[in-house]
Amino acid sequence: MADDQSAIIDLRKVCMAFPKRSGEPLLVLDNINVSIQAGEILGLLGRSGSGKSTLLRIAGGLIRPTSGEVRYRGAPLTEPAEGIAIVFQTFALFPWLTVLENVEAGLDALGLPRAEARQRAEDAIDLIGLDGFQSAYPRELSGGMRQRVGFARATATRPDLLLMDEPFSALDILTSETLRTDFLDLWVEHQLPTKSVLMVTHNIEEAVLMCDRLVVLSTNPARIAAEIPVTLPRPRNRLDDEFGDIVDHVYSVLTARAIASLGASKQTHNGAAQPLPRASVNRMSGLIEILAAAPYSGHADLDTLASSLTLEINDLFPIAEGLHILEFAELKDGALKLTTAGQVFARSNTDDRKRLFKEHLLRFVPLAAHICRILHEREARGAPRMRFEMELEDHLSHLDAERTLRAATAWGRYAELFVYDDKARAFSPIGT
Repeated sequence: MADDQSAIIDLRKVCMAFPKRSGEPLLVLDNINVSIQAGEILGLLGRSGSGKSTLLRIAGGLIRPTSGEVRYRGAPLTEPAEGIAIVFQTFALFPWLTVLENVEAGLDALGLPRAEARQRAEDAIDLIGLDGFQSAYPRELSGGMRQRVGFARATATRPDLLLMDEPFSALDILTSETLRTDFLDLWVEHQLPTKSVLMVTHNIEEAVLMCDRLVVLSTNPARIAAEIPVTLPRPRNRLDDEFGDIVDHVYSVLTARAIASLGASKQTHNGAAQPLPRASVNRMSGLIEILAAAPYSGHADLDTLASSLTLEINDLFPIAEGLHILEFAELKDGALKLTTAGQVFARSNTDDRKRLFKEHLLRFVPLAAHICRILHEREARGAPRMRFEMELEDHLSHLDAERTLRAATAWGRYAELFVYDDKARAFSPIGT
């Protein structure tokens, strides 16, 4: 970790906790230590929900950590400061303002003379490739052009630190590739009026393509799992072996941390509070079939799967984790390998798949077994969804509890373990 007097921003022992339903703190970020130096693009990588955006907002002074310290240019940062600008995932433009007026709006807090503010806005618009669109309204622009307005608004302030929260994820593949390339060209040619960049992303190839250093976060709570330097010369080629090696390494780190987290969560509330991923039965079944067929024959690296299926980490990892939890596949060392049960599932008809899924769901997902046990004890009365939500929220955040119960409900319905009435928000045994 770089940590010296030249740091633009320095996060020291940063922790962040939010209250659970019980009032007890739920730790989201734990002991984060990271510095950003002048002249570097630092990438924050991790799963959805790992706390990346929370950490970025702490670095921007938008929220204060529960404990720890943030120092900007050597001084404590407790609120948004001049010299820090943010580009958000959503375009966040004022629809009633023109492009020029939107960019000028980002300069209001600096209190510049009107003529200087206008010149800065014009310069930023020209730099980002929006010249000619000054009088256009956001509704007249494509998604890529609207995000360029966001970049122009941020860079017009000439920040020391530019924070970017998944700035390309809301765009289609071709548009994001063009905007990413243009941004890197400006950075390499030292035309961007910023000294350093902190970028949140869940796209591993994007991170390796753009960043000088990667900080990989684990989950529940977020800790620094690895810091990986990226010393490849620019422009970088995704097809180079060294590029692929770094991508593989990141997948391996994330896989190891995911398995460790899954193992630890099984110890909580007898495993019934184990977070479950956002993975539908259809997607898990589809991945099993793809893995079982040629050319994979039951085993594939995650980066190969992600590339061939055009899936990002936030799409592929939940499916892989679901298969790992249900023991239809083993997630290890950045690869996914079908178990014997997974191979049998791939060859089975619909009824046999359901029977096998039901067996594995009851055996390996304690929450599903817990719901069934409660329903059996209550016989025909069923059980309200709120009962299980409250139990989960004693151990998980509200969003994790909601996502976990939603997954258990969908998996249980497919396996015909129970009936769920969404209107009544209640579970009941099969046959009642």
